[in-house]
Amino acid sequence: MLLLDIIPIDLEKFNDQFVAYLFSVGPNILLGITTLLAGYYLIRFLTRILKKSFAKYNVEPSLATFLSSLIRVLLYVMLIITVASTLGVQTASFVAVLAAGGLAVGLALQGSLSNFAGGVLILLFKPFRVEEIIDAQGFLGVVEKIEILQTTLRTFDNRVIIMPNGALANSNITNISRKDTRRVELEVGIAYSSSVKQARQVILDVLKQDARILPDPEPEVLLSNLGDSSLDLKVRCWVKADDFWPVFWENLEAIKEALDDNGITIPFPQRDVHLIQVKEG
Repeated sequence: MLLLDIIPIDLEKFNDQFVAYLFSVGPNILLGITTLLAGYYLIRFLTRILKKSFAKYNVEPSLATFLSSLIRVLLYVMLIITVASTLGVQTASFVAVLAAGGLAVGLALQGSLSNFAGGVLILLFKPFRVEEIIDAQGFLGVVEKIEILQTTLRTFDNRVIIMPNGALANSNITNISRKDTRRVELEVGIAYSSSVKQARQVILDVLKQDARILPDPEPEVLLSNLGDSSLDLKVRCWVKADDFWPVFWENLEAIKEALDDNGITIPFPQRDVHLIQVKEG
């Protein structure tokens, strides 16, 4: 026995209801498909414009890639919600679920979000760039890589330091190589019996022999302190940033030798000890 014999179906009535249903939901379906296609091509168009804008304003590539992906995902979520609303789906509960999920993820990834925000600030405002030398978080070294969540620093003894961007963005950062020139400062002590004028001239003669030292501003030698055991001279000169350490080390040694050759003494710390003899009785 056939199922149609058991459950009689009025095909004409069914067809009428089906056609009526199609006419009632058909425009919404057509509008939803149109919205989906139009939104898809609009998002692609906006993404291309965004990438060109990032390139035009020299936004850091890693930040540009991340922001492009984030904005594209958000736009697609908005498109899906819009299409669902067009089809008559109740989106209020759907949006509430997304908001609750986002809040839960945000609380779970609080530290990562802080590092992300720090990475965005670093990549946007560029307090330092790759290959620059910085002093931050107690470490001095060359920036090897800047990522959204962390920055990689290579110290001069070849250690690799991974710094979270959250802490890095909220701390003091000394950018050593941002400027083209730097001032070299040396401390030299001479004996009280030595002539400050003679020592100054000897030191200036040494500095004039180094072609790496810039003539403007001129090198200077100043009496900075009357110490316990010595007259302290501060030696200042300007050099290109790349020449800072070679000039520092080499001229420190050259000044020592020149002072010795001219009979100017670099004293050791001295103490006067007075012995008092106490007579008994």
